[in-house]
Amino acid sequence: MLVIQPIVRSAEPNNETHRATRFESQEKTIPNEKVTYPKDVLPHGIRSRFVNHVNGLNMHILEAGFEGENRPCVLLLHGFPELAYSWRKVMLPLAEAGYHVVAPDQRGYGRTTGWDPDYDGDLDSYRRLNVVRDALGLISALGYRSVAAVVGHDFGSPIAAWCAVSRPDVFRSVVLMSAPFSGTPSLPFDTTNNQQTVIDQTRASKLSDDLAALPSPRKHYQEYYKTREANDDMRNAPQGIHAFLRGYYHFKSADWEGNKPFTLKARTADRMSRMPRYYIMDLDKGMAETVNSEMPTAAEISACKWLPEEELRIYSEEFERTGFQGGLQWYRSGGVGSAEIELFAGRTIDQPSLFIAGANDWGSYQSPGALEQMQNSACTNMQGVHLVAAGHWVQQEQPEAVSKLLIEFLQRNRRQ
Repeated sequence: MLVIQPIVRSAEPNNETHRATRFESQEKTIPNEKVTYPKDVLPHGIRSRFVNHVNGLNMHILEAGFEGENRPCVLLLHGFPELAYSWRKVMLPLAEAGYHVVAPDQRGYGRTTGWDPDYDGDLDSYRRLNVVRDALGLISALGYRSVAAVVGHDFGSPIAAWCAVSRPDVFRSVVLMSAPFSGTPSLPFDTTNNQQTVIDQTRASKLSDDLAALPSPRKHYQEYYKTREANDDMRNAPQGIHAFLRGYYHFKSADWEGNKPFTLKARTADRMSRMPRYYIMDLDKGMAETVNSEMPTAAEISACKWLPEEELRIYSEEFERTGFQGGLQWYRSGGVGSAEIELFAGRTIDQPSLFIAGANDWGSYQSPGALEQMQNSACTNMQGVHLVAAGHWVQQEQPEAVSKLLIEFLQRNRRQ
């Protein structure tokens, strides 16, 4: 555990949990007849329901701590290939600590509907600030003016970061998990009278070319995820979608002994190729073939307590139904909406922030320099960087440790 700066307690009034009174009375009577998961799937105390008309979506959410009034809200945002269900192990501890915990199936995932599932469809709706708008619309529909914290894992981490950047009045604190936030973009400055080196816009394509030119030709997984064939490769994996997901989750977890990450000094082909092949893939292979080479044994599957077969089946059944293209659109939409993102150029995350990741997770290092930039410049009130004994799926592999860190952070920054 590395705590990077002293903790500053807030003495401001407790306005973060203000809810419109009309919602307080409504919440007690909202029927829950549209539960989407069988009763034995969710732990007792977590419910499943829909919130309609959220930025064009009918959003499926999981909730815990919904019984009481005037509870501060905590919003949990999942990544790829995950679901609201990925938070099931930390929701009840947060609820028991006094919070209303809300985890949606995000745009492109699960039981949430209203998103375009086609490769050639509406990519613009997946741009970063529109997904932030999904989060804002959800908490507003639930009757909150602000939330105690927004917590994002994997691809949910940059969305949580942009929630904090764009609406600090609403998202009072932020926890980033497994994916550091390197900061907002910068604009060309003082270029009228001074020559300035232009940022190389072809850096990504150059890296792709360099990786392909290695003695053992490789490719970056994000470039693969942008391709038309990626969804079909995973959805129709020869080993079956359930076995594919078992291999994928195993490969990126602490259960795979090859996950021993270290800092990469530069974003060059030579350096990047030192990452496992689920990040820097063989050029001629898709992800289904890649993860199948590291499929756990029957004994390893049986011993996997953090994701037993009956829980993995929730994921495989959902992704078999929806496919992966909705989640893959997040990778393809990175450059969409870049003009509106520039409105926040130079802005920092000034509210309390925290970073949690697995000590065996390459996610903290896959973008060289991002972890350092997050601590040194992107977040001005970073209260800790915690690497726990887990791989990439940190809140599922080590829910007790993650819950403890989240609760300590929330209570430390709870407004009096």
